[in-house]
Amino acid sequence: MEKADIGLIGLAVMGQNLVLNMADHGYSVAVFNRTTKKMTDFIEGPAKGNENVIGTETIEEFVSQLKRPKRIMLMVKAGEVVDRFIETVLPFLEEGDIIIDGGNSHFPDSNRRTKFLAEKGIRFIGTGVSGGEEGARRGPSMMPGGNAEAWPHVKKIFQDISAKTEDGEACCDWVGNDGAGHYVKMVHNGIEYGDMQLISEAYQLLHDGIGMNYDEMHEVFDNYNKGPLDSYLIEITRDILGFRDENGEALVEKILDTAGQKGTGKWTGISALDLGMPVTLIGESVFSRCLSALKDERVAASKKISGPEAEFSGNRDEFVAQLEQALLFSKIISYAQGFMLMKEAAKVNDWVLNYGAIALMWRGGCIIRSAFLGKIKDAYQKNPDLSNLIMDDYFREILVKAQSSLRKVIATAVELGIPVPTLSTALAFFDGYRSAKLPANLLQAQRDYFGAHSYERTDKNRGEFFHTNWTGTGGNVSSSTYEV
Repeated sequence: MEKADIGLIGLAVMGQNLVLNMADHGYSVAVFNRTTKKMTDFIEGPAKGNENVIGTETIEEFVSQLKRPKRIMLMVKAGEVVDRFIETVLPFLEEGDIIIDGGNSHFPDSNRRTKFLAEKGIRFIGTGVSGGEEGARRGPSMMPGGNAEAWPHVKKIFQDISAKTEDGEACCDWVGNDGAGHYVKMVHNGIEYGDMQLISEAYQLLHDGIGMNYDEMHEVFDNYNKGPLDSYLIEITRDILGFRDENGEALVEKILDTAGQKGTGKWTGISALDLGMPVTLIGESVFSRCLSALKDERVAASKKISGPEAEFSGNRDEFVAQLEQALLFSKIISYAQGFMLMKEAAKVNDWVLNYGAIALMWRGGCIIRSAFLGKIKDAYQKNPDLSNLIMDDYFREILVKAQSSLRKVIATAVELGIPVPTLSTALAFFDGYRSAKLPANLLQAQRDYFGAHSYERTDKNRGEFFHTNWTGTGGNVSSSTYEV
């Protein structure tokens, strides 16, 4: 019997669907699962009669079924489980074989694993896989990074099974060394957090703010999806708002308002703080989930703390149009911040990232796929050294034009007492980024006053620091200057 092209360990939803996707494209796949029953259920169920899928019961049998170089893809829980499986398969591997981690691993782990395995002659790929169950089955977005020597050996498989753009281009390409693939996937997930929170704020404004029912909101999001907001998340929001339960009532109304999270948005926020990048929209989206989890406290507070008693008195159709522009504006800011973060991470980690290619990878298959990503690709193809996405003519013109709508939407939300943290922070970032002068001069004076941290002067050369004895009793000795 001919040996398998690739092996996959971990037959949960994503793993099973990737196997079937590979099999559909003519690749033979050996499969293993720690719980043998899950493997046999898969072989006798979804993969029944599929000659391209080979079930195995032991790691030794699994590895023996693979062609050289052996390609093993792990679709298991991130963290220690990945390390345990790496240690389990290592004794059966030879120099030049390849281990692929397709889970949502933290990029420092992929940095470590690339180096650890290289020392043993094994090539490692950490690849972000986005698109959920549907994407895995029909074509995900894939973001591989790690040991570049491994890429030629998996490139055809990955690009064959990945989603395709309208032009037929694969939503998968090599991202960069070490943990670059998982870093880009992490930022993708952070942007996903931001998109979801922005849409949720729009939903609350429509429902609680201007009193729309679910049929009306379903229609609004259907219309949004036909314009510049055309995207997967707007599309599924439309479908969710139109879904009715067994009683004919909107199911979403009965879902408890406490959001979960698996950590990738938090990791993005932490990385932004570590790198000193103002990725405020993703940060606010993570904190919004944290606030939602305080359900009991919020219910108690709602009984004792009152807000404004204002009611919406404007034109609903006009507000719906303004909200569309507000969402578009904020979405651009979110992506701009995400690309800022990747650019800084590339500098620090010595990665060479192709930002146009990354936008292409996100065009199809993934959760944040949208028509607007094509414009990001165009922007970076036109100017690979673009300092910030909002400096591109196309995006700058949209922001300048849409800002008045966002300001009106936020003002309405404030008057009605409806929280809009991500819409608000998008505007705050925009106003801050376009300001030649910010009040940080006062902040530096305060730091120098209480901590002798020194400051630079506008009438002197950059890099020259000064300290003032503000009280006349503090002395003239200043602290050393450093950044964290």
